[in-house]
Amino acid sequence: MSDLSAVLWDMDGTLLDSEKLWDIPLYEYAEKLGGTLSLETRERMVGTNVPTTMRLLFADVGIEPTAEDLVDGAAWISRRTEEVFRAGLPWRPGASDALRAVRASGVPMALVTSTERALTEVALDTIGRDLFDVTVCGDEVDGLNKPLPEPYLKAARLLGVDAAQCVAIEDSPTGVAAAVAAGCRVLVVPCDVEVEQGERRIFRESLVGVDLEVLKAL
Repeated sequence: MSDLSAVLWDMDGTLLDSEKLWDIPLYEYAEKLGGTLSLETRERMVGTNVPTTMRLLFADVGIEPTAEDLVDGAAWISRRTEEVFRAGLPWRPGASDALRAVRASGVPMALVTSTERALTEVALDTIGRDLFDVTVCGDEVDGLNKPLPEPYLKAARLLGVDAAQCVAIEDSPTGVAAAVAAGCRVLVVPCDVEVEQGERRIFRESLVGVDLEVLKAL
C-alpha cells in the first residue's frame, strides 16, 4: 500500500500479551458466581467489549443477570483487571520495536481498542501515549464496538484520513472483522485465537521486523 495514510493498532493480544491477564478476573468472577468459565466462551470473548463479555459470562454460568448485575460485574472485573495490569503488562514479540519504527517514519498512528478508557490509560503507561495521535476505546463508539467497523472508522475520521488507505494491525477474528468492514487492509498476527483467511488480510507470525516499508508492501 504505497499510499498508506495511517496505521491503526489494536492493543490486547496485538501490542500486549494481555488476553492472558484478562483470564484472571474473568475466571475469578465466574467462580464468584458459582460457576466455571468454559474455554469456548472465553475464546468468544477475545476482542469484544465489556458489555458483550459480561453477557457471555453470565450465560456461561447459567445466570440470567439483571441490569444491576451486569453493571456490578463489569465494575468488579474492571477493578480487578486494573490491579493485574498495574502489576505488569508483557509486550507481544516485536511489538515495542514495531511501534517505534513506524512512529519514527512520521505516519499518523491510532490505538483502536475494545478496552474501556480507564483501563486503556493504565496500559498506556506501559505502551507510551506519545506514540499515538489518536486513541479510540471501547466505551467511546456509542455501543458500535468491534466486530462493527465504527472503531476503525472513528479513528480514521479523527486522523482525517480514508480508512481504505490505512493498515490495521489485529490479532482476533472480532478485531479483524471490524477492520475489514471499515475498508482497511489488515496485518493479522494471531495470538490466542485462530483467524480465518479472507479478503484484505495478510498474515504474519509476529511483529518482529515490522516497519513502515513492511506495511507499505502489504
